[in-house]
Amino acid sequence: MKSLSRALRPYTLAGVLAVSSVLVSIAVATRFGLPLRDPDGFVGPAYIRLPAAVLAMIAIDVVPRAIYRRTRVLDVIRERYDRERIVAVAAGLAVFYLSYVSYRNLKGALPFARPGVVDHHLLELDRLMAFGLDPAVVLHALFGTGVVAYVLSGVYLFYLGFVPLSLAAALVWGRSARTGSWYVTALCLNWLLGAASYYLVPSLGPVFVRPDLYADLPPSGVAAMQENLASARLAVLADPVGADTIASVAGFASLHVSVVFTAAIVAHRLRLHRLLRWSLWMFLGATMLATAYFGWHYLIDVVAGLALGAVAAAVAERTSGRADGEPSLRGSAWKEPEAAHAASRR
Repeated sequence: MKSLSRALRPYTLAGVLAVSSVLVSIAVATRFGLPLRDPDGFVGPAYIRLPAAVLAMIAIDVVPRAIYRRTRVLDVIRERYDRERIVAVAAGLAVFYLSYVSYRNLKGALPFARPGVVDHHLLELDRLMAFGLDPAVVLHALFGTGVVAYVLSGVYLFYLGFVPLSLAAALVWGRSARTGSWYVTALCLNWLLGAASYYLVPSLGPVFVRPDLYADLPPSGVAAMQENLASARLAVLADPVGADTIASVAGFASLHVSVVFTAAIVAHRLRLHRLLRWSLWMFLGATMLATAYFGWHYLIDVVAGLALGAVAAAVAERTSGRADGEPSLRGSAWKEPEAAHAASRR
């Protein structure tokens, strides 16, 4: 029992956030007569793709070891995944799922709870921040609207897989017992703070209010997604109960930026492999560029996303109990299977 309590304790804040966000999303949905939905992703609903990502990470962790040792996969699983570790992974998945689904439903209720948008003010602020010019015009002239558009489209769409994969990697491959809880808690904070920012500053984003500024861009995966989201929003507004989707258009703040920034901060603080750290920082830069290039967000949305991601990472680091000198997953925090295996061969 003590080991299970130890596994769950780092998720205290994440659990509070998850339960709170569920209650708030239920209250908002009830207030406006909206159904609660599990948001589908490009590889299926969250309750399928999240466990699938974790199982894939476990397979990557276990199968090569079984092949190298010439032993059964089941033996390696039993060796590396005791009850405490399984409980920790399951807890991380549960609180993330509840927080994420609540966030998506709160975002979907935005057109009804906050029907008035402030995009005209944000457009003016955009021009002010771009020295009197439209950021879209500047970016399209600077980078062109050819190959770069397809590259940035790929960067933006990669985020859809990045979140579940990075979550699974933190839970399964995290080098300390609390690394997973730190990242999970930070993601939960991102969802909660992001939803609050949507309600504080309701907006759609430049491409949805000034599509003419992006008419010169070629067809791409991002363009198709923007069309689908615009159509889904209209369908939900026309029939909130009958529509089989969620309205997912909101500008301030950019959660693409906040989540990637959080991941980069966590990787940097954990001193992970230099290649991974630099890859995350470059991914952050490309994501910031893509959000403005395609008109998903205003420039202030990007700035707000950076602030939100930094706060989430800092608060989660303190509350999850992670410390720089904490033993690794392969140390005292979890069992030391490699050492035990080596000792048994002596």
